[in-house]
Amino acid sequence: MNQKSVPKRIANAIIHSLQGGVVPRVGLEYIAVGRAKEIDALLQDVEMVRAGGGSFRFITGRYGSGKSFLMQTLKNYALEKGFVVLDADLSPERRLAGTKGQGLATYKELVRNLSTRTKPDGGALSLVLEKWISALMTETAVQIGLNPGSSGFYEEVGRRIYTVAEQMEGMVSGFDFARAILRYWEAYRDGDSEGKSKVLKWFRGEYTTKTQARTELGVQLIITDDNWYDFIKLLAEFLVKAGYQGMLVIVDELVNLYKIPYSIARQYNYEKLLMMYNDVMQGKAAHIGFLMGVTPQCLEDTRRGIYSYEALRSRLTQGRFSSSMANDLMGPIIRLAPLTYEEMYVLLERLAGIHAGLYGYETRLGQEDLIAFLKTEYERIGADTQITPREVIRDFIELLNICCQNPDQSVSKLLGTMTLTGPLPDQSGETVSPEFSEFEI
Repeated sequence: MNQKSVPKRIANAIIHSLQGGVVPRVGLEYIAVGRAKEIDALLQDVEMVRAGGGSFRFITGRYGSGKSFLMQTLKNYALEKGFVVLDADLSPERRLAGTKGQGLATYKELVRNLSTRTKPDGGALSLVLEKWISALMTETAVQIGLNPGSSGFYEEVGRRIYTVAEQMEGMVSGFDFARAILRYWEAYRDGDSEGKSKVLKWFRGEYTTKTQARTELGVQLIITDDNWYDFIKLLAEFLVKAGYQGMLVIVDELVNLYKIPYSIARQYNYEKLLMMYNDVMQGKAAHIGFLMGVTPQCLEDTRRGIYSYEALRSRLTQGRFSSSMANDLMGPIIRLAPLTYEEMYVLLERLAGIHAGLYGYETRLGQEDLIAFLKTEYERIGADTQITPREVIRDFIELLNICCQNPDQSVSKLLGTMTLTGPLPDQSGETVSPEFSEFEI
């Protein structure tokens, strides 16, 4: 790849994000390598959602194995294809279920991060509503021959909006959802900015009492820990009627469910996960796809993990014919295998070019240098099973920084003096003590 082909703004985001151990939100196409089979499987899910179905996938791999990268790649693809994407990371304050607003907090984060192609960084809810109303107004003007402001124009637009709202009323909580849409249209028609803000506040789950929502909007329900998932399904249905291809929901860091200290609270969350999974698999949730990022231990631990909930374990456990050599990518779980040496070499080559283009120097690392670096990394004790792309990439960017700042030193000399003393994480995501990571005889 020509290093000059990557804009500096994007190159800067790529290098600094990867150096910090996080997935860049832009420029993934410049550094994506491998995962071809996994991506093909997920693209089939996207087409299934576009056709009106649903999908539910768990992406499992160790910390730093590329789960978030894969999901972010699919997010960018879905946005380009006209989908709306909602994403959120779970945390101690954000869960799937809870009694203190943890489920609602997850809903709020999802809606806050609602993204479209023209607004990929989130906050696109108002844009979606405005675009939909604007499209209906244009359609009315063309088909009926009425100009905005003429007699009967707003009545015709309102009739079309009422038609969409009526179609939503048959779904669970659909009547109040439809009422909120109509209230937004009325506020839009009347130029009432405060009225629009109140509707957006309701959609974002920020009303705390039904009385307040009923007084200000005339709706009987508010979004809570118990019903937030119903509103996710309603939102997916509405988005399709508003002209989008479907909705993708990305939930990462499911390991935070595994970390819940109380077994009853964990079981409630796994029960919610089962309900969502059954909904999609039984065809009760249309135009919606779920991607869940989870570590192997969080998934497979039969004491605290997802497999501790028997109904989920029986649905998700691999059959007798799957193995590391022949993984079933059509099943609900996609297990990420380590990148091959060849794939890592291509990735490092691209990063070297991007780094050189960003800081304006001629890259000094040739083929032999890249191979020597990889040998240094993979010869570490435990690297054959424990090392992940994240660790290799962070070490490599550090090497590139040092090479850039010390042009008088040879690359081979820097590699020769390179010491890797950091602990390697084990399969559970915990770290192996440095005293056992490296030793001398």
